Amino acid sequence: MDEQNLATHLPLRRRPSIFSRVKSRSIKMSSGPEKPVARPAGQCVGRLPEEEQKDVSDDVLDPASNVGRTPQSSIKRKPRASFSGFSHAVPDFRTIPKRMASQRKSPAVANDFYHNDLDFIHQTVPSAHEKSTDEHSVWDEGSHPHPHPKAPGWLRRCVSTTFRHRRRTFDSPSRPATAKWTHNDTCCIPTPAIRASPPTLPENGTSGAAARAAAAAQNEMLDYLRKYKKDWKDRKVRGDAESGVGIDTRSAGMESTMARRDPACKLPKELFTHILSYLDAPSLISSELVSRQWYSSASDPLVWKQIFHSDFRPQTQTTPENSSDFQVGGRGLGNAQPDQDWKRMWKVRKALHQRWTDSHAAAIYLEGHYDSVYCVQFDEDKILTGSRDRTIRIWDARTYRCTRTLGVPAKSHPVPLPPLTGNSGPRPFTRLFSQQFKMEAKSMVKPPLYHVGSILCLQYDDDTMITGSSDCTCILWDIKADWKPIRRVRYHKAGVLDICFDKKHVVSCSKDTTVCLWDRQTGEQIHRLSGHRGPVNAVQLRGNLAVSASGDGVAKLWNLVSGSCVKEFPSKDRGMACVEFSLDSLTIFAGGNDQVIYQFDASTGELLREFRGHSDLVRSLHLDSANGRVVSGSYDTSVRAYDIRTGNSIVELTGWTTSWILSAKLDYRRIIATSQDGRAVVIDFGYQLPGMELLEQHSRPEMSSLSDEVAHLEVDS
Repeated sequence: MDEQNLATHLPLRRRPSIFSRVKSRSIKMSSGPEKPVARPAGQCVGRLPEEEQKDVSDDVLDPASNVGRTPQSSIKRKPRASFSGFSHAVPDFRTIPKRMASQRKSPAVANDFYHNDLDFIHQTVPSAHEKSTDEHSVWDEGSHPHPHPKAPGWLRRCVSTTFRHRRRTFDSPSRPATAKWTHNDTCCIPTPAIRASPPTLPENGTSGAAARAAAAAQNEMLDYLRKYKKDWKDRKVRGDAESGVGIDTRSAGMESTMARRDPACKLPKELFTHILSYLDAPSLISSELVSRQWYSSASDPLVWKQIFHSDFRPQTQTTPENSSDFQVGGRGLGNAQPDQDWKRMWKVRKALHQRWTDSHAAAIYLEGHYDSVYCVQFDEDKILTGSRDRTIRIWDARTYRCTRTLGVPAKSHPVPLPPLTGNSGPRPFTRLFSQQFKMEAKSMVKPPLYHVGSILCLQYDDDTMITGSSDCTCILWDIKADWKPIRRVRYHKAGVLDICFDKKHVVSCSKDTTVCLWDRQTGEQIHRLSGHRGPVNAVQLRGNLAVSASGDGVAKLWNLVSGSCVKEFPSKDRGMACVEFSLDSLTIFAGGNDQVIYQFDASTGELLREFRGHSDLVRSLHLDSANGRVVSGSYDTSVRAYDIRTGNSIVELTGWTTSWILSAKLDYRRIIATSQDGRAVVIDFGYQLPGMELLEQHSRPEMSSLSDEVAHLEVDS
């Protein structure tokens, strides 16, 4: 069969091209017997050998030759667009004829429309010159088929993408209509990227269609990730393809070369436990969930002991020589026992700290004094209070019973206490009252020496207690000899307002505007420090230095060796009523009648910070260096605690008493304040908190065994 007959009898079929946007053909149908179709020159048909193909026109069709042919020639063909990856487009090319044919309800014709193979990349593309000049052209410029509604999103976007923005294709206008395409002509056809090879853009391609096609494929990939990747929110599309930034080593197909070994299995348990001790508590709790071996090492008591001490043990401060070892309150570090549950202790301290933050505390009122309570000091076993009724009462810190009364009360019967009114701000979650008046006969002790005036100040350590009174005297008491008085000392001409001592010296201050230094063992006076112009209300001692606060509005730092004033710290307005000296002798706190608490640098005299909040005279101050707090009591009936590191207010309790706050002390779990109404209130943040017994320095009975002892406390309804 010659080439002319071969071109006549082959079925009329043209493969779609993905390189140019081809518009659909419309074949005119006519009735009558089927006639052979004269195929124009330049038509590339089927997969014939190259020598058998003729240079026939691809766009000129004889209308008379369509008589009797099947309707498959009238099917509108879908335009093609470029793709960013040819391998992703193959499945859709194979399924498009079926979808379009099913849409037109002619599956038989559609299945016969395309071949299964896809070797049509370099097929002949009709030129715009041919379509525009041939009067028999069947190209319809107005036709624009739409994709199937269920076609993928990337395919629908590619339909709208075209490389032909002009009314001509990428082949040259001067190219003859009968010319045959060769391999060198592919530079005029845009070729999409295949795998790692870059796409080939036409020489005259200025429309940016390749970029839009690549963006369409990229958007399709992003849509897939949004739908099927759970961690899409954590992913970031990075444009840096040269570096390793953004490469996920956990993704499939990428094997990490990093060696992963479990240290709990490879290291000795002692070494691994020591490594875990450097973690903070939240990280250590999380590490317990890794495995059983990790749990065993992370739960080791030695690890939690290290964590507990790093969080709650006070940093070692340089204390002056001969400093007294007395401690106000407890330390909250528990007993020095090998079987302590350090992890549980850490949890209890955290819960206790949260109660401080929330001002969640119980109020326990110690009622027994006949008049105003001026001073207080306590530890984990006992609470000592001094009153205007000339007595010193010793209370059990666990049961709140009055176990001893030193001195003879000025009144024969107690004065009725004013009722507690509603307080503004945080309120105690429970109130308890001690009933002491029925126990006076058992607890009253008349010592050979006692004060005949108000007990204005007191301080004690493990061996000795020293009290100062408005009778101008000081009395030393032997604690280990059942509170036996040792001697009476008189160095002032007016009431002794405050007292402080260490292992060697005792410093006292008075209304007579003087400060006296005397020997603790012999009671002999060493120095009389003069310089204040008003009553000296408070004094503190640290080694060879002492600081005093006076009603003249000045705090003075004294050198006890020379007896001279080293530095002065004036207030901004009015007098000072209280003072505190840090254990390292670097910071001085002072408060007074101007309602402000000042923090001074003891070395330079610089004012570091001001603590504000009170609305009346600040009567009392106490510094808890171990826990970083300072507490103040004021005539505005409020007790406040501040963070000395930040200056922020931690606790503000107003109206927990009915009158002025005259003294306030605190430790890690409670504040004890005394008032002019004759009460001492224990503000206990650890009341009924499970596990508090673990933080006590001495062994404490369980709460169940204390039920009989605390039965005398009355709970406020």
